[in-house]
Amino acid sequence: MIFHNLLIKWYLQNKRDLPWRNTVNPYLIWLSEIMLQQTRVAQGLPYFLSFVDAFPTVFDLANADEEKVLKLWQGLGYYSRARNLHKTAQYVATELNGVFPDSYKGLLQLKGVGDYTAAAIASFSYNEAVPVVDGNVFRVVARYFDIETDIAQASAKKEFAELAFELMPKDKPAIFNQAIMEFGALQCVPKNPDCGKCVFNESCAALQKKKVDQLPVKLKKLKVRNRYFNYIMLSDADEKTLIQKRTAKGIWHNLYEFPLIETDKEEDFEFVSNAVQQESFFVNPIISMRACNEKSIVHKLSHQHLHIKFWKLNVKGKVDNGITKEELKQYPFPIVIHNFIESD
Repeated sequence: MIFHNLLIKWYLQNKRDLPWRNTVNPYLIWLSEIMLQQTRVAQGLPYFLSFVDAFPTVFDLANADEEKVLKLWQGLGYYSRARNLHKTAQYVATELNGVFPDSYKGLLQLKGVGDYTAAAIASFSYNEAVPVVDGNVFRVVARYFDIETDIAQASAKKEFAELAFELMPKDKPAIFNQAIMEFGALQCVPKNPDCGKCVFNESCAALQKKKVDQLPVKLKKLKVRNRYFNYIMLSDADEKTLIQKRTAKGIWHNLYEFPLIETDKEEDFEFVSNAVQQESFFVNPIISMRACNEKSIVHKLSHQHLHIKFWKLNVKGKVDNGITKEELKQYPFPIVIHNFIESD
């Protein structure tokens, strides 16, 4: 039996029932694909359902306040996806009258939509014969054909896309793309796949050559930068606190945080205490200060490891622009700060 027949048969027997698979609406498919970038299905599914409930159409999303979008996105990470999502919704709603482009090339013109997302929408919504290439597809194809190309190379995507296109039945691109991604997610998993019960165990080159755990090849390592954040959680006579918006480009753009003192390394109470007294964002006399967590919380992003300490600062009198604990919960925060607020 040829590759795509075996694959599609496996898919129809094993696929998960996911809401974006029961529609050809490009808005819903686009929403799910943006959310599932860098995110597991189990984590992304509740967010997808919340977004669809809050913004059932592209017009609803376009008309929403950015802070509401970021608040609903809170915890999914890679927040530039949410900002691009919002901008693209506004573009589709106002410039395209709410109608998504109906081709792979047209979809590529949308902000935040790359090769993979355009291919997914084009095939799932419009049945265009264009292959998707994500981490799952790299893994399945590399193992099946024993391809040692470094998938971190820019040229790798073209090579794998051409192979996937050859494997694809041109009259069934949507189901083929869904199937190969699902196969990578459920069966041909990164570590310790159960090759004994795989439908391709007689034809998979990597299995025959005992190379399953060596493929796909990915040589480029991300250089990780360590940063040290000291968040100052102020409390005045009314138990109100202060927050600020991260307006600079970079991580957590347009999210909120407590006043921040960033240091070159992990610092002790004395250092942070002196730094607080020199900062201009606190004008009220200080009553007391203490560490909320003696050991730094290490929050890992793809290219940065943040070593975070929270400090409770009690001050005399009332601060200007102070907000209550209840009001805090209305703002979009990075998940590590949100979790601290919830546990405090």
